[in-house]
Amino acid sequence: MDGVPLARVACVWARSGATVPRQTLARWVIGAANALQPLHNLLRDALLDSAVIHMDETVLQVLKEPDKSPSSQSYMWVQVAGPPDKPIVLYDYDPSRSGRVPLRLLEGWRGYLMTDGYEGYSAVGRTDGVEHLMCWAHARRKFIEAQRVQAKGKRGRADQAVELIARLYRVEREIKHATSEERHAARQARSLPVLAALRQWLDKTLPAVPPKTALGMAVAYLDKYWPKLVRFTERGDLPVDNNRVENSIRPFVVGRNAWLFSDTPAGAHASAVIYSLVETAKACGLEPYTWLCRALRRLPQAQCAEDYEALLPWNIHTADLAMEIAG
Repeated sequence: MDGVPLARVACVWARSGATVPRQTLARWVIGAANALQPLHNLLRDALLDSAVIHMDETVLQVLKEPDKSPSSQSYMWVQVAGPPDKPIVLYDYDPSRSGRVPLRLLEGWRGYLMTDGYEGYSAVGRTDGVEHLMCWAHARRKFIEAQRVQAKGKRGRADQAVELIARLYRVEREIKHATSEERHAARQARSLPVLAALRQWLDKTLPAVPPKTALGMAVAYLDKYWPKLVRFTERGDLPVDNNRVENSIRPFVVGRNAWLFSDTPAGAHASAVIYSLVETAKACGLEPYTWLCRALRRLPQAQCAEDYEALLPWNIHTADLAMEIAG
């Protein structure tokens, strides 16, 4: 939650007279993650029941990853899914950024997958039963980059693209609280004409800009992924961008900026388990520390799948946690 490295935790405790080596703290974290692993497994089961999954990845340095140098990059893969009353945030560690990783993580799943333009997701997108969506926020960022290199004070083609994309987002803001049926109808009536205007602009602009310029790369990206970018209009429950998973990656990135690396793959996996449960608890509106206390106290008594499921964040209410504090 606070992005505090274990070395700093050890120093804080030492000032209070509790000397606990960092290595011991790390073993405690790994032990807690092992105890919580069944809940992480249940999160994956719930994720794979979802019709729409957001996915992204971010770098992680693991010092003692076999067959890799300490300075090499490994990856934390993040998946987000679920309705508002059952949000799921799932982290998975893997030393590779290969397209084989999302294939493994989503094996057997069918539905709509929202990603950015990283080609590692293409293999999943080609899987029978998987429909691949692409993120409008990433497309927009490339035109923002093109705006930055325009002549100062002059209006250019990048401004036109940004304005058209802004019209798409204006529709999305206005229908944010609509039902899926209402959202689908609004997209058909209001978003499709904007997309038609943007496609016309794109066809006119593509041959007119040098491909290696910022604007050239932005229009090439838009053209390449156009079929996947426009698919959000097919249904009312489909996302227009991948911001939901990017918001879930941010807490991990903030923490990583402070603690910098994991020592071992076991530590990286422990981070994945605990970040998954903490971020899912936050998404469910729970105070994560109190929820963790409740879960860890009750895990030893869990005897069957139903006992473990009762500990998942969406099956616990804030009133239950208030009783936990009082107890």
